[in-house]
Amino acid sequence: MTVTEKLLRVYRVDRKIEGLQSRLRGAEAFLGQQTTQIESLSKRATLVASQIRQMKATQADAEGESAQHEEHIELLRERMNSASTNKEYKALLAEVNTFKDKKAELESSALELMEKIEALEAEQETLSAQTDERSKVKTIAESERTQRADEIRDQLAALKAERVEIAEDVPTGALSTYVDLLERLDEDAMAAIEIADRKRLEFHCGACMMLVPVEAMSSLLSHGSITQCPSCGCILFLEEKDRETMSSKK
Repeated sequence: MTVTEKLLRVYRVDRKIEGLQSRLRGAEAFLGQQTTQIESLSKRATLVASQIRQMKATQADAEGESAQHEEHIELLRERMNSASTNKEYKALLAEVNTFKDKKAELESSALELMEKIEALEAEQETLSAQTDERSKVKTIAESERTQRADEIRDQLAALKAERVEIAEDVPTGALSTYVDLLERLDEDAMAAIEIADRKRLEFHCGACMMLVPVEAMSSLLSHGSITQCPSCGCILFLEEKDRETMSSKK
């Protein structure tokens, strides 16, 4: 078995491992989305609750101050009834009107705050309902994540064990080159040579689709040493059917 064929075995096992792990990552990503949304709803709910408390306190202050003005107005009216001169009466009346204006402003402010509080309380109920719904989805997502992990556990363990075994048969330098390419190119670390035109000896890299020199094909057919695409750097290999075709027409 050539070095390229040994690497190809490792590569195909790596693809299977990646396929299984991607299923688990998908379930974990979905769970993460639910968690993030719940956290976002919780932060908004906390902010709304704080705003409601502050507004209720401000509203209570406004209502308390308004009540004090009302009491003061009543006292002024009593003094007006016992005023001895017209001048004193008018002065007291002006003071009453001033406190009436202040009281009206406070009542208007309290009313505006009440409307804002009602809107925030409505939002609070909506946030609570959304959080409950999202929590249900999160529970389902957690179950699916656990199910995915259980489904692939045995397969993944078997493939990883197989990977260790077959990787031991690959020369250290070749394996190191492959691992570096895997980190950089991921699934394109290895690619099959595609035969574009056999008669004209035109071949393409299966990863980047650029032309591959005839020497690369010859190298793989003759001794199967590591042959990299001159364009993208991936390790090239020949599918068995193409190897048979090229060997018969060599």
